Amino acid sequence: QVQLVESGGGLVQAGGSLRLSCAASGRTFSSYAMGWFRQAPGKEREFVAAISWSGGSTYHADSVKGRFTISRDNAKNTVYLQMNSLTPGDTAVYYCAAAEESDYLRDQEEYGYWGQGTQITVSS
Repeated sequence: QVQLVESGGGLVQAGGSLRLSCAASGRTFSSYAMGWFRQAPGKEREFVAAISWSGGSTYHADSVKGRFTISRDNAKNTVYLQMNSLTPGDTAVYYCAAAEESDYLRDQEEYGYWGQGTQITVSS
């Protein structure tokens, strides 16, 4: 079992940057792939990025590719989401999630563990 806690959310101006962190705890943490999802008011939850704990593969949604970067630090049991060139369209609650390593990490149904989310607000 894995517990996840997001941090780093807040208010930022358009064009700015933020880095989200997801701290994981649990004996089996190293066996999980990790992902970031987001949900804006009135919209469906959508995939943002994912990273495999074995193999180092990363995946990014087309909407954030080139602006956002997912990374990990296994020694700290932490996954990060570096967000650059933020726009108001990035405003959402961002969720960290853990899944058994999968070929379908863009699919939220693959994830069995979720954090509580952290709010990102980008002002114009």
